[in-house]
Parts: sequence; C-alpha cells; structure tokens
Amino acid sequence: QLQLVESGGGSVQPGGSLRLSCAASGFPLDYYAIGWFRRVPGNALEPLLCMSSTDSSVRYEDSVKGRFTAARDNAKNTVYLQMNSLQFGDTAVYYCAADLDIDCGLPVYSNMDYWGNGTLVTVSS
Repeated sequence: QLQLVESGGGSVQPGGSLRLSCAASGFPLDYYAIGWFRRVPGNALEPLLCMSSTDSSVRYEDSVKGRFTAARDNAKNTVYLQMNSLQFGDTAVYYCAADLDIDCGLPVYSNMDYWGNGTLVTVSS
C-alpha cells in the first residue's frame, strides 16, 4: 500500500522555524515528483513547491521562496520541508504529495496521485 505520512507540525512563534517530514512507504520516493501544499480551513489548497523527480530541482512559489527549503533523503525514503522565518499567515495544515509523472514546470501541479493526511502548523505569539 502506497502511503505518505507527514510529521513535525506544531506551534511556533513568529520568526521561528519548523521542519516537516514526509515519510513514504510502499514505493521509492526518489522516482516521484514531490509537492508540498497547505490549506487554511475554508480556503483553497495552496501550492508551495514542486520537487522534480529527475534532478530534484525545486520550484518554489513566491509565498515561500527564500524561507522554505525542500530536500530529499532517499535512504530514508523521506522528504523534508524546512520552514524558517515563519509568519502568522503560514498557519495551515501542510500536506506532501507525490506523483510519478507530473511536470513541475506546469502552471498547475496539485493533481498529484498520492497525498498524506496533513500536519498542522500554528504560528502564534
């Protein structure tokens, strides 16, 4: 069974950092494009970044560019999202997703095949 499980969410003060993990089971992540997304309850899903399966290059959306960094650890079959300089507006449920065929250069890459259940990040003082 193919599964993604996020972890690492929690509460942090503005300006703080968190590292989210996305562990895969049932398939090797290194063959898949990886996306990170977030959703504020009542709002639409917001794409944050897409990591290519071919060279692990990352396309970051403007909302997180310079603050968030994605990385893979193929040996652990896990991807990470390092989030720095967190702001109130970063409060959301964060999701990772994986897809074997998606092109991160496309305008839309949220139609990925496999999704985790999400982890909540709360930025508050």
